[in-house]
Amino acid sequence: MTQKISFVGVGPGDPDLLTIKAMKIIQLADVLFWTDSLIPEKILDFAKPNAEKIKTSSLDLTKITSMMIARAKEGRKVIRLHDGDPCLYGAIAEQIDILHKSNIGSEVIPGISAFQVTAAYHQAELTIPDVTQTIILSRAGGRTGMPDKESLSNLAKLNSSLCLYLSARHVKRVQETLLEFYPPTTKVIVGYRVSWEDGWTKLIELQDMDKFSEKQKLIRTTIYIISPAISNFKKQSNLYDPNYRHLFRPN
Repeated sequence: MTQKISFVGVGPGDPDLLTIKAMKIIQLADVLFWTDSLIPEKILDFAKPNAEKIKTSSLDLTKITSMMIARAKEGRKVIRLHDGDPCLYGAIAEQIDILHKSNIGSEVIPGISAFQVTAAYHQAELTIPDVTQTIILSRAGGRTGMPDKESLSNLAKLNSSLCLYLSARHVKRVQETLLEFYPPTTKVIVGYRVSWEDGWTKLIELQDMDKFSEKQKLIRTTIYIISPAISNFKKQSNLYDPNYRHLFRPN
């Protein structure tokens, strides 16, 4: 495989949240494929003035990959931009499979995910000792469906920090399920188009999740972080306890 296409995570929207590696690759690109419905155009400001920029929101998988392959075989540096991090709901596996069958190599450059930025805006730690040490990234079952073992009920039983993508259209059902396992006053951070210029986040309670979402008319580009750890600091971690010994602090 002599040609290689880069799948680059560009974060949730703010160009300042690009990794240095992502920015460098964008600067080198001859052709950029980008999902214009999910990635702000100013991300492309880092590209060369003569770089070809192809919007993909209206294209299907076959069309996108055939165009990527054709340009790569012309010897051009092709990159595929993905919002957030490509490994989360990025559908990169099917794209990479098609590329490899055409003898085109690939690489994946990680990006910051919306759940990280949303939590950071509220200075929220999602893993508090004696509260929860687990973060689950998931979604409500919609047209894509969910494996039975990963039903929202099964995930909610852990009472851990739960980050739900792609779930705003199903928020009523989500709230009803979560209230079976989390107290109604459990804190929820709602993030809409996080880090875009018109984006925002809001701290609410689980019992208000459906009503709030309906009032804000949320149907897409929304993340919910449901966590007993938010605003629930109980004890310090062992890491900085003066009585706790470890490799770098043996005495």
